[in-house]
Amino acid sequence: MAQRDAEATRRRLLEAAAAEFAELGIAGARVDRIAAAARTNKAQIYHYFGNKDGLFEAVLAGLLHAVVETDPFDVDDLPESMGRIFDQFEDDPALARLATWYRLERSADGPRHAGIVEANAGKVAAIRAAQRAGRVTDAFPADVLLGLLISVATTWVSLPPEYAPSARNGTRPRRRASVVEAARRLVAP
Repeated sequence: MAQRDAEATRRRLLEAAAAEFAELGIAGARVDRIAAAARTNKAQIYHYFGNKDGLFEAVLAGLLHAVVETDPFDVDDLPESMGRIFDQFEDDPALARLATWYRLERSADGPRHAGIVEANAGKVAAIRAAQRAGRVTDAFPADVLLGLLISVATTWVSLPPEYAPSARNGTRPRRRASVVEAARRLVAP
């Protein structure tokens, strides 16, 4: 029973933290609010995650795991892979907000998130192999091409509010089609 309670507490903390971090970022999030939303106390956050940064890293790792599990990367159909990333960000605004907070609040010189590094290393290796085989353009290094593709896939959720009327005038299928087509043109050999 204690094991089940511990797992439930940890899960509630991660869910509450994901909501808090998505809304307020890493710096703005407060462990007392997270603990209250999870119906536990702050000591449990420190017990399970070490500190607020450790909690954020755990939230990010969980989201990354969910994204990788639900959307396998297909180097032989990169445009459609980018369409699926577009879908994930459209379907889950909290994912887009967490990714934005992560980019804003983590130093470019700081430590890298191991899960992101690992996931991207596999994608870069797959792109590099596809480039050597002539299936994907080699106009850009593989890591740069991956970054460009992800930027294309997340374009619509990362635009400033002033662009929203223009973005929203197009239907979601049209926005998705623009992502897929831009990715197709970007990777064409």
